[in-house]
Amino acid sequence: MATLRKGDQGSQVRQLQKLLVQRGYAADVNGTFDTRTWQATRAFQAQNLDQHGQPLVVDGVAGPLTWWSLQHPKPFIRTPTAVDYSTLPAKGGSRVGRAALAAAIGELKANAREIGGNNRGPFVRKYLAPAGLDEGQSWCAGFVSWCFMQASGGDKAAMPFAYAASARSLLTEFKQHGWSNAPGSGYVPVPGDVVVWWRVSLAGWLGHTGLVHSVQDGMLYTIEGNRSPRVQGFSYVLSRMDKLLGFGHVP
Repeated sequence: MATLRKGDQGSQVRQLQKLLVQRGYAADVNGTFDTRTWQATRAFQAQNLDQHGQPLVVDGVAGPLTWWSLQHPKPFIRTPTAVDYSTLPAKGGSRVGRAALAAAIGELKANAREIGGNNRGPFVRKYLAPAGLDEGQSWCAGFVSWCFMQASGGDKAAMPFAYAASARSLLTEFKQHGWSNAPGSGYVPVPGDVVVWWRVSLAGWLGHTGLVHSVQDGMLYTIEGNRSPRVQGFSYVLSRMDKLLGFGHVP
């Protein structure tokens, strides 16, 4: 079978769509590799393995490994155990990292969120003010920095790194201190680590960040602000994290 991408057309695209539908993924069998087919392909890749037992790359391209997996049904990757984001993990992480995570959990329990509009409200102001910014700005990095400030007794000057309102600035801080761990390094994050992603462009300046809550059964669980309008828990397949820039571990 040929490698198929978004925009392709023909009988092989139709065959791909039929296989996706047979496996329970929503695609229109119309012979056009449209957005719906691309989304179904990515969803399939995120839950299945290749012939070597390795996770498929989630890129929305139907190459040889994806074709093989579609034609040789395998058990789905294990469904993760439910995690209680409101509880601090029993072990793992550094003292300051765990304290920062405890602060994040406190904000989660307090239902910290945007109030009165996008990137607005008292919680957002609280996270951005130490960086010299007012509401109306992205606040994911401000939230992470604020948690580490609380872990430092509420003293900005006592923080282990500079208070930042930019996800990529946080990663730069970690690199300068020798605390960063790049994707593919084999590093397994621990509670209280900081995870950083790129947004829009790998070479750009936009990013997103959150705090690691725990890792279980190959799943990464985080607490993040500004991915949604509130502080919230999220989960990811650790081996297939899209747009990952790395992890910061504050010792």
